[in-house]
Amino acid sequence: MFLRRLSVTLPLSRRLFSSNSNHDLSSTIAELNKEMESVFGEPSSNGPASSASNVYMAQEAQLGTHKGVESPVGLTHIGSTGEAQMVDVSLKESSKRTAIARCKVILGKKVFDLVLANQMAKGDVLSVAKIAGISGAKHTSSLIPLCHNITLTNVRVDLTLKPEDFSVDIEGEAASTGKTGVEMEAMTAVTIAGLTVYDMCKAASKDIQISDVQLEHKTGGKSGDWYREK
Repeated sequence: MFLRRLSVTLPLSRRLFSSNSNHDLSSTIAELNKEMESVFGEPSSNGPASSASNVYMAQEAQLGTHKGVESPVGLTHIGSTGEAQMVDVSLKESSKRTAIARCKVILGKKVFDLVLANQMAKGDVLSVAKIAGISGAKHTSSLIPLCHNITLTNVRVDLTLKPEDFSVDIEGEAASTGKTGVEMEAMTAVTIAGLTVYDMCKAASKDIQISDVQLEHKTGGKSGDWYREK
């Protein structure tokens, strides 16, 4: 009798799982649970139907974490299904925006003295790095995939030799009137300037370090003004 009931149950189960692909999986599992209960009595929590149900529900819970429109921490570059996206700023109001960033290039005494005396083989290190930083700010959207291509109204890059630690302090400022900020432009300016200092001096030393790339100050936009705490 048991074998007869099982032979009826298993073909029916195969039909349930091989039916139309649009058949709801949870309904199929529920029907299978009923069949197994009619054969074996109370379904075991470790049975195949129960395992399938548990796997299905775990997958549903996992997928559910990606269905929200916004990330839990408000990451605006993440879409509704977790993919990267450019932020749509078309509805934002234009405002004046500025950003100041800074980085440090540690040269070491030997290279510092050469730069100070303008004796590097490639030429005037600070002047070339300044122009490179300005150019880098203008090309930010080409370097950072999800940055908007904005019109800059001003870019400033200043390089200052610091004899106390044989370094170059680089400060960059970017300004624009528009719908998105210029933090990335300011940070790109100082980073490219720092890399240029390295390139101009690398023949004299490979120990040069670029460090402390950071935003110092920004103004404008919905979030208003921001200053790095000292």
